[in-house]
Amino acid sequence: MRDVFIFDHVRTPRGRGKPDGGLHEATPVELSRQLMVALKTRNDLPADSVDEVVMGTVTTAGEQGATLPRIAPVLAGFADSTPGLQINRACASALEAVSIVAAKIGCGMADMAIAGGVESMSRIPMGSDGGGPHGVDPRVSFERPFVMQGVSADLLANLNGYSRDDLDAYALASQQRAAQAWDEGRFDGSIVPVVDVMGTVLLDRDEHLRPDTTMQSLGALPPAFAKIGETMGFDAVAVQHYPQIDRIEHVHTAATSSGIVDGAGLMLIGSAEAGDRIGRKPRARIRSFVSMGSEPVLMLDGPTPVCRRALATAGLEASDIELWELNEAFAAVPLRLMDTMNVPHDRMNVNGGAIAMGHPLGATGAMIAGTLIDEMERRGLGLGLVTLCAAGGMGIAMVLERV
Repeated sequence: MRDVFIFDHVRTPRGRGKPDGGLHEATPVELSRQLMVALKTRNDLPADSVDEVVMGTVTTAGEQGATLPRIAPVLAGFADSTPGLQINRACASALEAVSIVAAKIGCGMADMAIAGGVESMSRIPMGSDGGGPHGVDPRVSFERPFVMQGVSADLLANLNGYSRDDLDAYALASQQRAAQAWDEGRFDGSIVPVVDVMGTVLLDRDEHLRPDTTMQSLGALPPAFAKIGETMGFDAVAVQHYPQIDRIEHVHTAATSSGIVDGAGLMLIGSAEAGDRIGRKPRARIRSFVSMGSEPVLMLDGPTPVCRRALATAGLEASDIELWELNEAFAAVPLRLMDTMNVPHDRMNVNGGAIAMGHPLGATGAMIAGTLIDEMERRGLGLGLVTLCAAGGMGIAMVLERV
């Protein structure tokens, strides 16, 4: 298998996933189109230079479905011969899209590709696609119990002894790191401001941030998932599945959970030969990429086993990784990975994460992979790992080496 390189990456700012959010006016295909135009312009790409476009989207309904990645590159000025593929591996979708094109390029079936994802959560709310069989078909949930993800997060915290203060302290650090990263311009090279049809900037900065957060303000928030866990029976299902605890203590709040936002992120990926043709030097080499499942009720512990496998595939140990990026789906998720993989907090999500900036479901994987590359370059480091948990009990991990 030949080497596969990342040459560039771009992302939109993350807009609040509500009708008054900064990106609500922009359709998912428009967010994607503007990023593709940016990649094409920044890298002086010929119209026929891209062999494949793969994008993740979690809620593929309405204007966010129907193989959006097919029409977006055509609207961006790429050739009609450019194919598109839309995929859904839940929160891991964008990084899975990167993995798919890496496999195609590695085995010689493509030379240059665009991969990433888009999610407009203000326009296409979660559940707009019907929710799938696990959550709505009683015959399926009888065989494999279904638990709402926020309750799974509280279960993960309870099983591992994470207190409300532990989670709040992690969330505070995420907010502080993200605010510092923005103030120091660490995202400037990757952010593409989103404009309207008149060219007026709709949004040029992540707007979910709350830099004035304190432990006191976090401590005043109510648990986010207590009512739904108790009244809809999810707590009982979780305890039945994990009888070592006698009740679910709800410890996550809205502030220790990832924010609902709109956004898109894309990467330009190719072989060394393809980079030579367009006169671009690679920024990172993809060393390994792995996806695997985990137990569906607990759901959010997939990063540990998948990171171990990705490291083994790359011939590395956890101690070799100088920077880690993990999607902050809930605060218990990074706390658990830091414990199991012995990762110091000063190597994990050093620019904040989804708790502070938000989690546009189908796009986050590409966004945080790009953040990892930027930070490795800024610090002059060689090896990084990006990973996400995913709904239904899955994990994905990718090892990147700075070139």
